[in-house]
Amino acid sequence: MVVTVRSLGLSGISGYEVSVECFLSGGLPAFDVVGLPDAAVREARDRVRAAIKNCGAKFPVSRITVNLAPARLRKEGTLYDLPILLGLLTASEELKPLPEGAAFLGELSLGGTLRPVTGVLPMALYAARSGIRELYVPEANAAEATLAEGLTVYGVRDVGQLVRHLRGEEPLTPAPAWQPTHLDLHLPDMADVMGQENVKRALEIAAAGGHNVLLIGSPGSGKSMLARRLPSILPDMTHAESMETTEIYSVAGLTEAHSPLITHRPFRSPHHTASPVSLTGGGTVPRPGEISLAHNGILFLDELPEFDKSALETLRQPLEDGVVTITRAAGSLTLPSRFMLVCAMNPCRCGWYGHPSGRCTCSEQQVENYMRRISGPLLDRIDMHIEVPSVAYDAMRRRTKPEDSAAIRQRVNAARELQKVRYEGTAVSCNAYMTPAMIGQFCALDAAGEKLMQSAFDRMGLTGRSHDRILRMARTIADLEGSESILPTHLAEAIQYRSNNILK
Repeated sequence: MVVTVRSLGLSGISGYEVSVECFLSGGLPAFDVVGLPDAAVREARDRVRAAIKNCGAKFPVSRITVNLAPARLRKEGTLYDLPILLGLLTASEELKPLPEGAAFLGELSLGGTLRPVTGVLPMALYAARSGIRELYVPEANAAEATLAEGLTVYGVRDVGQLVRHLRGEEPLTPAPAWQPTHLDLHLPDMADVMGQENVKRALEIAAAGGHNVLLIGSPGSGKSMLARRLPSILPDMTHAESMETTEIYSVAGLTEAHSPLITHRPFRSPHHTASPVSLTGGGTVPRPGEISLAHNGILFLDELPEFDKSALETLRQPLEDGVVTITRAAGSLTLPSRFMLVCAMNPCRCGWYGHPSGRCTCSEQQVENYMRRISGPLLDRIDMHIEVPSVAYDAMRRRTKPEDSAAIRQRVNAARELQKVRYEGTAVSCNAYMTPAMIGQFCALDAAGEKLMQSAFDRMGLTGRSHDRILRMARTIADLEGSESILPTHLAEAIQYRSNNILK
């Protein structure tokens, strides 16, 4: 007798259906799992055997063959423990046939308790699209699974509880749909930063339009401090953005049982020793890297020139396309990676080049060699090159409190609302991602603006990419002021963010 139990699997961050086929036959007792299982799936034999015996059921003494279809896709992880157990109990007539519209997944302990697994949200979303009506998951994963609308989700504590439910002896109560609650994360506030008003203005523009930023300044000028306060002024996430980010975090095992939905934009800050694989993702079994974990948020690279050059160059394609494609022997995987790149660096090796104190000990050649660690193509993809000067003593000692993040965030949200209306019905969410056609439509310049843009293009030797990025920034500055058209003052401010003397 062959029994088929519906389950789910993961390919990257996308779910797909897996049929767990269990067959009991005569012959010497054996337990084989086929269908391209990894080591964790093969080890399910011992967990399932112990769980069946410890929940009071009888383990079938026969030749057992379990097939995980489709067999062409590699099956990974421990989520097939539960469907294998149910298939064996049904095949040995310990249970009645399972509901056709139900799917099961979960890891088993030896005592029969269900442990949480990763990637539940993308699998639940696929289940809802494919017509599965009931989804049985470990109790700790139930809240996350309810984020997929159109499913009845049951959180299961242990095998005994599920068996009683399937026999009709003690029905389970469906898990209630998880509702987000307001969480005050106590993010670092811009009011903590004394002085640096020009830099704060630049970061406000970056947050409003989703622009990439490079902060350049001597040690102690506040580059890292400012960058770590940028999340406090970022615009609110839309529900679609939250779901996209949560899918990635679910696969990476970074969601929380009590608060599964990511409602605040991520801020990822890898150390400068990070490898190319840790940034882009990959491994023997491809997994999301830092740039995907920063999707819809910020990737902060402190001490930019200290990163491995090959690691930095891997960012070039994702910055343009918003996705990263990883190709390994196990297959090809495309992951979303639409993030704000925020970088900080010193102007030279000793850090004091251009400082008023004149303490820099680097030669011009040493300064040039230090800057060469960052390639021109990568710099061209960073919209704003901001010089962070040393803070004056008077600014440090002033008694008036600087503007806080809440006030700045209100202006940022207002600008994003304008952009949301402007790009409604398209895949573009903010000015930084405007297509060339959109730039021609929404970034028209008057005669004075055209003259100013041409002058800057010739004088600064701009590329086509930097020309478009300046227009996108100008559009954001106009949005912050509530202006329908880009004025020469907006364009002039955008141009100054590309004309940093240190990088020449």
